[in-house]
Amino acid sequence: MITLYTLPEAFGLRNVSPFCLKVEMALTYLKLDFDIALEADPRKAPKGKLPYMVIDGLTIADSELIFEHLDKITDGGLYGKLNAQEWAQGMAFSRLADDHLYWIMVASRWLDDDWFGNIREGFFGNLPPIIKPLVANIARKQVRQTYNLHGLGRHNKDEQHAFAIRDLKAIDAVVGENQYIVGKRLTVFDFNIASLLAGALDNKPQTWLGKLAEDFPNLVDYAERIQREVNVYGRPV
Repeated sequence: MITLYTLPEAFGLRNVSPFCLKVEMALTYLKLDFDIALEADPRKAPKGKLPYMVIDGLTIADSELIFEHLDKITDGGLYGKLNAQEWAQGMAFSRLADDHLYWIMVASRWLDDDWFGNIREGFFGNLPPIIKPLVANIARKQVRQTYNLHGLGRHNKDEQHAFAIRDLKAIDAVVGENQYIVGKRLTVFDFNIASLLAGALDNKPQTWLGKLAEDFPNLVDYAERIQREVNVYGRPV
């Protein structure tokens, strides 16, 4: 029995977190039976973030650790057919997405004054009106502090845009040539990259990161193609 705990719908996305979406992609790709449970408050998760998975009574928190466990129980179903160079390239691009471009996406949602109203309604809309702005602003302050500790928050908006464009160019160069992140076939690393791009491109209303990503037709095509191949989409279909 497998249960995947993810965030509820928001911003026109069925699965608002790329980390949650990529685990759903992996489970589907491996043809494992699983249920999805929605958790609106990440603080209730074992490590204070989503996703986490419960499998046969074992709780695993963090998408990368979930991938490692899934690979183990399927005898290399995710990583087993990769050679050393493919694994290294895929891991490098996953780090780019998870530890750099992801935080830029977070900033484009949470720290853009023109967009923050969508956060307030999408994540805190069920709270009483009198406390909703207070709770949302406290959460925003925490996001800003984390972004500053990361280092990206110390740069102005133009510099952050330039960082994002360089990340997108790097991914574009690979998928434009090979169609996939490693080699010329679908691998687990495509789940990492496509889930993040889907979150940026299908986000409604559009963020400034989504507008930048739309300028890369290869990336738009790639994100759509990977979702179609796995038959798991970030948006409702």
